[in-house]
Amino acid sequence: MAFLIGGANSDSGAYQIDNSLRFSDSNYLTIDNTDENGEGVNFTLSVWLKMTSYAVGGYQGIFSVFKDSNDYFEIYKDNSEKLQICQNINGTNVCYQNQDFAFHDYSAWYHLVVSFNNSASGEINKIKVYINGTEISADEKVTNSNPFADMGLGDSAYDTRIGAYRDNTSATWNGYMAELHLVAGTTLTASSFGETDDNGVWIPIKYTGSYGENGFFLEFQETGTSQNASGMGADTSGNVNHLAVTGLSSVDVTTDTPTNNFATWNPVYKASNVTLSEGSCKAAIAGSGQSRSVMSTIAVASGKWYWEIKYTTDVEAGFVSVITTDFNVYGSSLSNNGSDDNVGYISGGNKYINGSATSYGNGWDDGDIVGVALNIDDNEVVFYKNGTAQNSGTAISKTFSGFYYASAQHTSSSGTSNFEVNFGNPTFSISSGNADANGYGNFEYAVPSNYYALCTKNLAEYG
Repeated sequence: MAFLIGGANSDSGAYQIDNSLRFSDSNYLTIDNTDENGEGVNFTLSVWLKMTSYAVGGYQGIFSVFKDSNDYFEIYKDNSEKLQICQNINGTNVCYQNQDFAFHDYSAWYHLVVSFNNSASGEINKIKVYINGTEISADEKVTNSNPFADMGLGDSAYDTRIGAYRDNTSATWNGYMAELHLVAGTTLTASSFGETDDNGVWIPIKYTGSYGENGFFLEFQETGTSQNASGMGADTSGNVNHLAVTGLSSVDVTTDTPTNNFATWNPVYKASNVTLSEGSCKAAIAGSGQSRSVMSTIAVASGKWYWEIKYTTDVEAGFVSVITTDFNVYGSSLSNNGSDDNVGYISGGNKYINGSATSYGNGWDDGDIVGVALNIDDNEVVFYKNGTAQNSGTAISKTFSGFYYASAQHTSSSGTSNFEVNFGNPTFSISSGNADANGYGNFEYAVPSNYYALCTKNLAEYG
C-alpha cells in the first residue's frame, strides 16, 4: 500500500471543498421525506468518502431510504470492504454487487456516484456506479425473482438517512464524508460532479444542476446540532431540506477534504490490540506483553512538520515518536519502541533515540498535550509539553534518511493507553485555536514558525 497519498486536488486555483463531516459509531443524519410524485423512481447520489476502519466486521451504512425492516433501499460497505446496494420490498430482497472492486486505501478519498434509473431495461442496468469517475459494472445481482422498484424517496412513509444502514443505526459509517449531493428524480453520471485533471487524477467540480424537491446538498459548513441552516446537516441546495443530527458534535466538522487530505492514524498499519475511532484520530492500545504502536497515514522525507497528541489515560505507558518504516513486526502486532531509526519522548520525561533512552525534559500526565516539531531538513526534533519546548528548546539532533511517520505507543504489558492525535482536525475541544502559516489546521498551541500541518496542500509545497 502506498502511504504518500495526495488529495484529489491540491491546486488552489481549482474547485475546492472546504469541509467534511467525521462519522463514527452510531452517528448519522436523517430527514423525513415528503410526497413528490415521481421523485422516488430515479435519483443520483454523489459523495466523497474517506474510510477509517479496516477489517472490523459488520456493515457500514452510507445512504438509506427506510420505511421499516421489510421496506428500504440502502448503499453500504460490507464486511469484505465491497460496495453493496440493496432494496427490500415487502420483505423480499434484491441486491447489486461488484466483485472486483473493494475499498482498500484508507489514506485517500474516494468519489462515489450511484445513479438509479428504474425505467432502464433489465435489472442489472438500473443501477450505475462510478468510483473516481470510472464506471464499475454489476457482475453479481442477488435476487429472489424481485425487480428493483420505486425506492421511496418521494414517499412520506420513508425517511432518508446519511451514514446509516437501514434500521440498524449502529451499523454506521466510520470515516469522513464531503460534498454530498442527492439529486431526486434525475439520473446523472460522474461527469456532473468531477473531472480528470492534467495529471490523470479525478477531482471535484462544481455541480450546477437542480436537485428536485426531495434532493439536498450537504457541504458540512456549520457546527450546530439543530435541524436548520446552522446545523451540521444544513442543506445548501436552496431546497431547505435540512437533516437532523444524531450523535455528532461540533468537532466532527473538519477541514480534512478531497482537496486537502490530512493525516490520520493508519487503520492498516497498527498493532492488533490497537482500536481506532473518531476518524482514526483516537486510539486505545491495550498492554499485551510488549510495546504496541500505531503510525500515521502520511510519511515525509523532507520539510518541517507539527502535530499534537493528547494522552487521556494510562499516560505512564505513553511514548510519542517519529519512526522510519524500519519497525519490528511480530505477526499481526506492530512494535517500534525498539526500532533502530526512532526518536521519541517518553511520559517519564526521557528522550528515546535509536533504541536508547536518556534524560530530556519534564514528564507528562493525563490530559497533557505533547507537541511534535519535526525538522527533517535540519535533522532535529523538538517535543513540547502543553506548548512549552522541552530541554529549554534545544532540539534533539537526529540524522534522518528516508520516509518518517508520526507514531505513538503503549509501552507497558498491562493497562490501556488512550490518546487522541491532532494533525489539524482535533477530536478534543480546542480552547485557543492556532493554524499554521498557510492557514491549515486547528491546534491547541501555536505552531512553531515555518512548521506546517501534515496535509497534502502543505506536502505539495514543502514535502
